[in-house]
Amino acid sequence: MPVPATGTARLLAGGDRGPDALRPMVDTVLDALAHGAADRSGPLPSGGPDAVARRVRAVAEPLIPDVGEGAPLALRTLVRAFAAGAADPADPRCAAHLHCPPLAVAAAADLAVSALNPSLDSWDQAPAASELEALTCRALAALVHPRGPAPDALVTTGGTEANQLALLLAREAARTTVPAGPSTGPRIICGANAHHSVHRGAWLLGLPAPLTLPTPAGVLDPVRLADALAPQTGHTASASASASGPVLVVATAGTTDSGAIDPLPALADVCERHGAALHVDASYGGPLLFSDTHRHRLTGLDRARSVTLDLHKLGWQPVAAGLLTVPDAPALAPLDHRADYLNADDDTESGIPDLLGRSLRTTRRPDVLKVAVTLRALGRRGLGDLVDHVCAAAHQLADLIEAHPRLELHARPTISTVLFRPTGAGPAAVAALRRRLLTEGRAVLGRATTADGLWLKATVLNPHTQPADLRGLLALVEGDSTP
Repeated sequence: MPVPATGTARLLAGGDRGPDALRPMVDTVLDALAHGAADRSGPLPSGGPDAVARRVRAVAEPLIPDVGEGAPLALRTLVRAFAAGAADPADPRCAAHLHCPPLAVAAAADLAVSALNPSLDSWDQAPAASELEALTCRALAALVHPRGPAPDALVTTGGTEANQLALLLAREAARTTVPAGPSTGPRIICGANAHHSVHRGAWLLGLPAPLTLPTPAGVLDPVRLADALAPQTGHTASASASASGPVLVVATAGTTDSGAIDPLPALADVCERHGAALHVDASYGGPLLFSDTHRHRLTGLDRARSVTLDLHKLGWQPVAAGLLTVPDAPALAPLDHRADYLNADDDTESGIPDLLGRSLRTTRRPDVLKVAVTLRALGRRGLGDLVDHVCAAAHQLADLIEAHPRLELHARPTISTVLFRPTGAGPAAVAALRRRLLTEGRAVLGRATTADGLWLKATVLNPHTQPADLRGLLALVEGDSTP
């Protein structure tokens, strides 16, 4: 069968000639990224959604021409437009979200995954990747659960999938504990500060809506949790969760809005007294474990039944890089699934690893390679240094805000998120200021609502951020808020 005419004799990224095909294309991509960044000349393209859409359409259409223009021109044109229209988290003024600038070593490792295209749904599609994933998952799980009998982890697309898996495992554990009766799973309790994926996961799994406790101080209160778990005496039926069967308490180590960390030791004590299971969403805060300076903030994390990590936040990985860790690997057994063409019993019995129970997904990219390369390249202390830097930069930003006569600080940062606003600015003014900075492409700041109103949010994740960058960011806000 003839090879289709494409203007190049080498089509494939893999095989012994794949690197030769990729090498000039990678150079083209890198040049296009540089030109796109120069076109953008800031953290975000200017003009807002309509202007960006027009610029993309101008270079991208027609997307399916009758005759292709060849790889070099297609790469130069579309990658340059892609970069010019990107929000660049490597710019210190791009600080709205838990959207990290990825490490170059991680991005380079990710190229190997794209070139070889392994799929972790069967061993014969990913022999080395399956073993590397197993080793990396166990190593990271041991960091979270150092006293667990057999720590293990599942790789996920991020915190949302990991939280949903935690709820699923809790549901199956509850069914094992209480096999009879109408219960469809555990009662879930979380704080109002919990990530929205907890509620969405309960909905997707057909579980009752979580009992959501108020968090006026930004964290889940152990006293309020104990009250919710107490027997019904003196409480309404809706206020008492433990009376209806198994309970899963979801705590948060690093909230999306402010980076707050729930009091994990006290919450774990309450759960133990009342026989409730504890899951901790540490999507943001989990990498504090790499830092000798900040790991104490996660004391009590190891007492959880399951923990969510998300290394494409404070771990500087390209998306996606989530994990769900457990202290004992048999807890993952409910995910076991059989498909004869992927994990036939006789193959498994002969020693071929069974990968299908490692995820709810079938085709699955080995996102673990970039994580493994990063861990080996930097080590725990190297990653800890990056964590320390961004946490220190967040405190420097808070210092600058506190010293500024026309800005007010919400609270000292717990991790690397800082909430602030022009002094006396109401919600409408704060929202309008943020949108103006976005539309003009000058700064990317987030927004967070607390009990005392709307705030601008700066999430410091760039390990190259310097005090001058922080002062420049505040100067943009001050200039835009001055009447």
